[in-house]
Amino acid sequence: MDPYITEWLNLIIRFAHVVTGIAWIGASFYFVWLDNHLQTPPDWKDEKGVKGDLWAIHGGGFYEVAKYKLAPPTMPTTLHWFKWEAYTTWITGFLLLSLMFYFGADSYLIDKRVADISQMEAIGLGIGSIIVGVGCYEILVRSKLKDHGLVLGLILFLLGTAFSYGLTQVFSARGAYIHIGAIIGTIMAGNVFFGIIPSQKALIKAVEAGEEPNASYGLNAKVRSTHNTYITLPILFIMISNHYPITYNHNGNWIILMAIILITAAVRQYFVARHFGKQKPSVLVGAAFSTVILAYIIAPQTVELTAEQQQQSIDLSQVQSIIDNRCGSCHSEQPTDEIFTVAPAGIIFSDIASIQQWAPRIKVRVVDSQDMPFMNKTAMTDAEREYLALWIKKGAANK
Repeated sequence: MDPYITEWLNLIIRFAHVVTGIAWIGASFYFVWLDNHLQTPPDWKDEKGVKGDLWAIHGGGFYEVAKYKLAPPTMPTTLHWFKWEAYTTWITGFLLLSLMFYFGADSYLIDKRVADISQMEAIGLGIGSIIVGVGCYEILVRSKLKDHGLVLGLILFLLGTAFSYGLTQVFSARGAYIHIGAIIGTIMAGNVFFGIIPSQKALIKAVEAGEEPNASYGLNAKVRSTHNTYITLPILFIMISNHYPITYNHNGNWIILMAIILITAAVRQYFVARHFGKQKPSVLVGAAFSTVILAYIIAPQTVELTAEQQQQSIDLSQVQSIIDNRCGSCHSEQPTDEIFTVAPAGIIFSDIASIQQWAPRIKVRVVDSQDMPFMNKTAMTDAEREYLALWIKKGAANK
């Protein structure tokens, strides 16, 4: 496919994915907040079957919201559903996954340094991991374990850890992370499709038939909705993780991902508890402290200069030669790379001054995380990285 067309497709699908994701997550956050702020209704509402109500003000007007214990006596003429936000988010997400990691498997998904697999093998493993992951979840959430949240949560976390480790053994680090996100995102959309919407339809059917709704319908939807709530922040992190190789370009990237999932889920737990009026700052402090500890543990080793290196002068022409040879195919005014036909992030190394301008970025992406050159497709050597590290350590100054 023409790279220019691919770039436009990437932009359009990614934009649509972000917009629909905001709509879905925004609605999810709102209804969780709404559910957790309901108050005991007055007697006249209770007699009508109202479980809780609340008042709010927004946009210059007052809103009165009520939630029924099961369902109203009769169905209203207009009933608003919240499902297409979830479905369109999943659809655009899968299209983006396919465009970048399946059609572009050789560039983004396959890392020959990890596993020498073909494009079709990579695609099969990717789709297969999503199907198996979602299938395992559906089996567990439909079992009696759904009534034992802590046990189910522990099993799901261990299962996620196994998937995280396994995927990092066959895919590029980027590809492994994004497929964990794809599994989680499909589980979330599946919770809407397989659990929440069918339960809501069953409630409506019972009301229309004049029957007493089965309370299990609402409880089933509640369990799945709660799961979606706690994995919202983890999936948001995974969506942006490709921009932060300090997390995925590490020998322990699989366990780092699971640690971040725990931390972000804990942050969500803090806000959910806060909705109930329960202040648990220790949860937020613990999450922040854990983040600092994680950052410290995975921090790259500081380059210590030997006495000989301290005396060594830096040849800027050699620095420029390394950057030109290893980075110039992408980061130039006229890139020659077959994938990146426009300089990524607008970073162009045209001369030594522009290279010095981006020295901090070179340190993070080239020296510390070794994320660049992309998939090391230009075969930058360890000796070249060490020379750049020495140049940066000595101030990256023009001498």
